[in-house]
Amino acid sequence: MKMEYRRLGRAGLKVSVLSFGSWVTFGPQLDDDLAMSCLQEAYEAGVNFFDNAEAYAGGKSESIMGRALKKLGWPRQSYVVSTKLFWGLSDAVNMSNTLNRKYLLQGIDGSLERFELDFVDLLFCHRPDPETPVEETVWAMHDIVSSGKALYWGTSEWSAAQLVEAFAVAERYNLRKPVMEQPQYNLLARARVEREYKALIDSYGLGLTTWSPLASGQLTGKYLDGVPEGSRAALRGFEWLQPMLSDEARNAKVRQLKEVADSLDCSLAQLAIAWCARNPDVSTVITGASRVEQVRENMAALEVLGRLDDELIARIDAITGLD
Repeated sequence: MKMEYRRLGRAGLKVSVLSFGSWVTFGPQLDDDLAMSCLQEAYEAGVNFFDNAEAYAGGKSESIMGRALKKLGWPRQSYVVSTKLFWGLSDAVNMSNTLNRKYLLQGIDGSLERFELDFVDLLFCHRPDPETPVEETVWAMHDIVSSGKALYWGTSEWSAAQLVEAFAVAERYNLRKPVMEQPQYNLLARARVEREYKALIDSYGLGLTTWSPLASGQLTGKYLDGVPEGSRAALRGFEWLQPMLSDEARNAKVRQLKEVADSLDCSLAQLAIAWCARNPDVSTVITGASRVEQVRENMAALEVLGRLDDELIARIDAITGLD
């Protein structure tokens, strides 16, 4: 099955329904050469959207991706790259855990320098900032897009109420509106996308670039018998994942979902990714990988997508619900 390209919400930009992100892997698990190989594998499969963030590996992820893109020499018009701002790389006052104007305008410059790019296609506010007026943030993001340093802006893990406020500010002052949201979405985390955001998607045409389709690896089944060495949850700094990954109720659902995958003769990971992509409100499903073989397996989820009929979806719904 060939790659499908979907509009980013109501924007004219099209992104591959499966995309490739660098969270966790670039830096902690992938060096430049392996990162470049994974990027190339994804690109050859039809992926045109590559997701990143300032905070990933303390800026190293952007640098690794930037060097790889430079070496690969792809035409700039052939791919879409993103970054996200919020946590910052400095503990200085005004430069961490914020969406104030000073930080955002300096933050995008730092990201572009690490990427060695003139612009990013998508720029996200990585988390909401309760201490900065939404009006200030919307104006700053509007100015960044107007300057050409980013082409579209959006949010990540904002509540529906926070998004409504941002839209209202943009409409009041005729500013550029957020085009996309990047929420977690997977078989074990459905409610925000399917309930909370539904009215926003219908009213504003919000595009979704969803992350963690495999629930940090839980939906591969590899955590059913504990935390294996070399896995994400075993990495330093990611110990916080272990309670979730060892949760008995969640793993009971994973076991039942594995039976569904077996009936389709596909991997549990491929089923999980294909299920996310089946939602027409999802513009793209961000996948990740620490080796080329994983990229190849993830892309094969496209073959599963067309086989998810109503009967199978009903079976999956009975297992997962909307938790």
